Amino acid sequence: MATTSDISRGMIIKVDGSLYKIVEFGENKTARAAAKVWAKLKGVDNARSVEITWNSGETIYPVRVERKDFQFLYKDDTGYNFMNNETFEQIVVQEALIDAPQFLKDGAEVSVLLNTETELPMTVELPDKIVMLVTYSEPGMKGDTATRTLKAATIETGATVMVPLFVNEGELIRINTKTGDYVERVKE
Repeated sequence: MATTSDISRGMIIKVDGSLYKIVEFGENKTARAAAKVWAKLKGVDNARSVEITWNSGETIYPVRVERKDFQFLYKDDTGYNFMNNETFEQIVVQEALIDAPQFLKDGAEVSVLLNTETELPMTVELPDKIVMLVTYSEPGMKGDTATRTLKAATIETGATVMVPLFVNEGELIRINTKTGDYVERVKE
């Protein structure tokens, strides 16, 4: 058990029998009333997002989690298959638990948060930025780097990303997995 003073971003807590990840939190202090602590929560085992307010010092129930490195192997009818890099044990994770499944390619390194009580995977996080090959893009125009005009490009996983006009087919680009945005071209 913990209190509201122990809240931190990324912490996973149990609320009404469901698990939630703390996305954002803050404290409201008023002159007359006791301080309140609020938090925006994103469901780990459900697709809900909620905002909760507690009185300062109230009890919360954090869940112990362990972060382990896994490698993406393949996707089949049962879900996404990952292998633990240390024990070579394989797990299957449903698409809803993966942060950005459209950017997963074979052999990709990911972090899996495991519930230490049940040993079940709670969420799969990709690195913040990844490098992908552009497999299809309309031809770009040389010297068109002054404007921020974007065009659609297909990357090696089949996902579509908006890129600047100067990016061509066959080039490597860096993508932000949290937003799905183009970051920069990568020189080989």
